[in-house]
Order: sequence, then C-alpha cells, then structure tokens
Amino acid sequence: MIETIVFDVGETITRDDRYWASWADWLKVPRHTLSALVGAVVAQGQDNAEALRLARPGIDVAAEYHARELAGRGEQLDESDLYDDVRPTLSALRERGVRVIIAGNQTPRAGGLLRDLDLPAELIVTSGEWGVAKPQSEFFARVIEVAQAAPGRTLYVGDHPANDVFPAKAAGLRAAHLRRGPWGRLWADVPEVVQAADWSIDSLAQLAGIIER
Repeated sequence: MIETIVFDVGETITRDDRYWASWADWLKVPRHTLSALVGAVVAQGQDNAEALRLARPGIDVAAEYHARELAGRGEQLDESDLYDDVRPTLSALRERGVRVIIAGNQTPRAGGLLRDLDLPAELIVTSGEWGVAKPQSEFFARVIEVAQAAPGRTLYVGDHPANDVFPAKAAGLRAAHLRRGPWGRLWADVPEVVQAADWSIDSLAQLAGIIER
C-alpha cells in the first residue's frame, strides 16, 4: 500500500516552457535554438544546464541567474505553468488519505513560488532549500525523512530516469516514471528504465488507480 507520494517538479508538476523561453530571451538567442540544444543534451544524457553553456560558451550559470534576478527577470511561476492534471490529482490523493509531497531540483525562489500557488500538498520543498540535489542519495534520504512512511510505502514520481527513477529505487522507494517532457518521452522505452520503474504512467491521474491496488 502506498501511503506517501512524492512528486518531482519540472515536467512533472510544472511545464518548462516558460523557464527555457526566459533563458533564451536573456541570452538573446532564438527560443527554438535553445529548445533544440536542450533536446541535444537530453539525447546525450547530459545535465540540462549544458544547453546554456552551448548557447553561450563559458557562461557562469549561477552568476547569470543572479543577474536575471537583479534585473527583475528571474524565475516566475503561476497557474498557467501547471499541468492540467496536477490539482485534481493531488486533491484526489489527499482525499484518499495519501500524504502528498512535492520535492524536486529547484531553487529556493522556485520553492516559494510553488508554495504561493497553494497546491494541495502537505509539504513543498526544493533541492536549493535542502542544500542537496538529485540524484544524490542524500536528497532521497531527506525524502524518506519527510515522507513519514516506510520507503516501500513511499512512491516517487518523476520524468527523469537518472534523476528520479534510478536513485529513488536505489534508496528503497517505489518509483513511477512519467512519460512527460523530453526526458520522460525520450527514455520511456529504454529497457533499463522499464525494468527499474514500478509503474510507467502517461498522466498523474493514473496514480489513483495505483494506490487502490
């Protein structure tokens, strides 16, 4: 029985469209160019920040992030950034007595923006706030701590095999691989991913059926 479900953020809870478009505008490159570079690094199994380094060789990503904030062009999130299945699914899970947590690789600012959306979750936290990021085992140790359930009764849901599925399973958690976004779709049928994931889903709405089994 699943008692707690923990959700990744990017391309699980939120769309990354605005995130990459804002970076393209800041770097003064066409949006489709940066999107193509993101696709290229995804296909190579690299971190998505490599797309920024390809767009502007030698970039200091942290420094540019700070410059964007100072210029009033930093991260933004609102209701339009959420996938349509997020609110109804989270609400339905809580009504069934499931503890709902959102925990992903985001900045402290993103954590605040997510909490401002008043999502139906007991806890919303980011790697920037924890000081440790996926796929590090310490991140998933924190997940287990806040889940308030045994690892085998805790389900981690995410789109990225290397950041979500594999390390979640290594930590003893159950894992659902979401076919969403470039990572979720590109790697969905890779045998290692199929074997590792307890479930493969196309929508968060399918989670209700999983917890009822």
